[in-house]
Amino acid sequence: MATVEMAAAPVAPASAVNNMVDEKGVVPCAVEIANPEGRPACFKSTIQEVLFVLTATMAIAMGAFLSGAVSVISASVGADLGMTTAEITWMSSANTLAGGAFLLLFGKLADCFGRKSMFVGSLFIFAVFSLAAGFSKTPIVLDVLNGMMGLTTAASVPPAQGLLGTIYEKPSKRKNAAFACFSAGNPLGFVIGTIFSGIASDLFNWRASFFLLAIIYLVFSILAMFTVPKDTTPKEPFTWETFKKLDPIGVVLTIAGVGMFCAALSSGDTAPQGWRTSYIIAMLIVGALLIVAFVFWENYYPHPLVPMSIWFDKNFSLLMIVLLLGMMSFNVAEFFLALYFQEVWKWSPLTTAVHLLPMAIMGIIVNIIAAVIMHRISNKTLMLTGCFGYLLAFSLIAVNTVHSSYWAFCFPSFLLAVVGADLEFNVANLYVASSMPVHQQSIAGSIVQTITKLCQSVGFGIGTAVFNAVGRSAKEGGYWDVETKPYSAVFWFATAASGLSIVFAVFLTIGTQGGKEKEVDDDGDGDGSGGSRKIDGGLE
Repeated sequence: MATVEMAAAPVAPASAVNNMVDEKGVVPCAVEIANPEGRPACFKSTIQEVLFVLTATMAIAMGAFLSGAVSVISASVGADLGMTTAEITWMSSANTLAGGAFLLLFGKLADCFGRKSMFVGSLFIFAVFSLAAGFSKTPIVLDVLNGMMGLTTAASVPPAQGLLGTIYEKPSKRKNAAFACFSAGNPLGFVIGTIFSGIASDLFNWRASFFLLAIIYLVFSILAMFTVPKDTTPKEPFTWETFKKLDPIGVVLTIAGVGMFCAALSSGDTAPQGWRTSYIIAMLIVGALLIVAFVFWENYYPHPLVPMSIWFDKNFSLLMIVLLLGMMSFNVAEFFLALYFQEVWKWSPLTTAVHLLPMAIMGIIVNIIAAVIMHRISNKTLMLTGCFGYLLAFSLIAVNTVHSSYWAFCFPSFLLAVVGADLEFNVANLYVASSMPVHQQSIAGSIVQTITKLCQSVGFGIGTAVFNAVGRSAKEGGYWDVETKPYSAVFWFATAASGLSIVFAVFLTIGTQGGKEKEVDDDGDGDGSGGSRKIDGGLE
């Protein structure tokens, strides 16, 4: 067994390589460096590198930042604009729904036509829509603008991850650190969004939260113009052949299918006749059929939007299922807990934000630890740790009552929930990036984010239905007070989903990621010929 240096395509798990769809045949190396632990040559300084990774992190944090801001001002917005519970939850649902439906399209566009311009433009447009949201006068306008902001998040994440995947092409501890910072954006964005929004709304009003969001992303859009290196991957010409490679039928199927299915889940409980409403049933059935049709279409189309063969990699599929269940639990539980603080405990937005601060601090710590240990400790162990972190976290807040102590239940729950979110997202994100070739790095990021957004929409739909159903039938008596019962029911749903994720995580066989690349001599002759293969730090 000999240690070697790789000079071309990134190392992927053997099972992923065997099933990889490579449309271009030869994958060019975007960055040629002798030492993968050294600073990539495309950066003029370490400061530029750090600012680029920070800007990329703000891209993936965009949707979570918005959700966090909305959660902490939800009660104030609802009271000011006279919004129902359904309209309040739609502020977050519209964001995740629009983002999830268009992610695959934007991922394909970024891979074909370039990533930097789409990345910088999406940050700027998000700032514009945030500014407009601050001037909203009616619930429908605010919900629509939140949806448009979700659309821009779909345009920012794929090029951001695509750039990271090509710049940090070779497995290394440096790549682990970059992706750990990037992965932190999702869970940390929610917490930082709540803190900033809480401060702004307490000093002024809820509109200031959107104005602050606009300022932040305007600054980062300007910063991105100077810190994002030139995208050196080949670009496609604007021809009919390129149009066919965009898989227009697949795009229509995924947007319509995901959009209708998630919209039905989000609106079912508040429709005129509930889930029996005719248009809700129609959207559920048609949406599900379109998603199934999309899967069949992608298996036979020569230029698939999503290479379906990657799902034959057992670890990839299991990671996506575990991530889906975990993120569905995390986002729903944290949204309703922030709402609980305001509606039941009568905390102000700023007080709510301050009590969510431990999540941000813990998130920074966990991501630093993840960057250090992902190449040393089996990632299956890390995923199981994340699953149990979720399970304990949501169990604690599920038994909370109006008279309970924040420090006894909510505080430890926050710490454990962040352990679950950050460990799972780090492992899944890095694995997917290593499973796809350089020219499909943006679509790789789109797959992860689509799964995340889809599960958020499904989770909010189920969570809202559970909340409303229990709220209507809640009576005095028992362990929980009447006000807490509907919230507790949502937290038990999150507990059940995170507990189910453990079942799937047990079957993972993933090892470490980002360690030294090794050559395994399968034929045993010692010369590395006739059956040798490359593996990455335990992934085999």
